[in-house]
Parts: sequence; structure tokens; C-alpha cells
Amino acid sequence: MTTVYNKLIRDNIPSIIEKSGRTPRTRILDEHDYVTAIDRKLDEELAEYHENPCLEELADLMEVIYAAAQARGFSALELEKVRLEKAAIRGGFANRIFLESVEDEAQIG
Repeated sequence: MTTVYNKLIRDNIPSIIEKSGRTPRTRILDEHDYVTAIDRKLDEELAEYHENPCLEELADLMEVIYAAAQARGFSALELEKVRLEKAAIRGGFANRIFLESVEDEAQIG
């Protein structure tokens, strides 16, 4: 029996599959296909986090975010630098502020 996955997997998964007595069929993606696959993986991992919002799923999501940055030529340090810069200017989410609406003064009266 063959199960078809057609998805990006972590580097050690083929050897884990082999150790279980099964035979993985894999290929190495070119850069374009890799970026497409990593974007799909982001969606997959985010959906898994929504189904089970635990620390392990957050860690999986972060791993894919780092890979997505690297696939586009950015390092984890560059990603963190930009995150910190944006947080310094726009803030984070610690205060749990929910924007309901914005009134435009030009429309008043």
C-alpha cells in the first residue's frame, strides 16, 4: 500500500520512515518549488496550531517561519532584528488591545 503525501517534510523524516521498515519516495525541490512548498507548509502548520494551540505546534510554526525567511535569503538574526524594530515602533500584543473602529474626524458633524 502506498500513501501519497506530496508535502515538504523535515530533513530527518526519511530516515525515521526507513527505520520503521517502510520506504520513502522523495525528491529535492528546486528553489522556486521550495518557496512554494514552504508557503504551503506555513499554512499547514498554522492550521495544526489552530486545531491544537500548544507549545509544540508553536515551535513547529516557528521552524517553518525560519525556513521561509532563509528560503528568501534572510537569516534568523535579520528576521528577529526586523521583528524587534517593528515592536519598538508599533508595539507588541501584550496589552491585548482590540481595535473595533476608527472615526474619521472629517466625517463628524
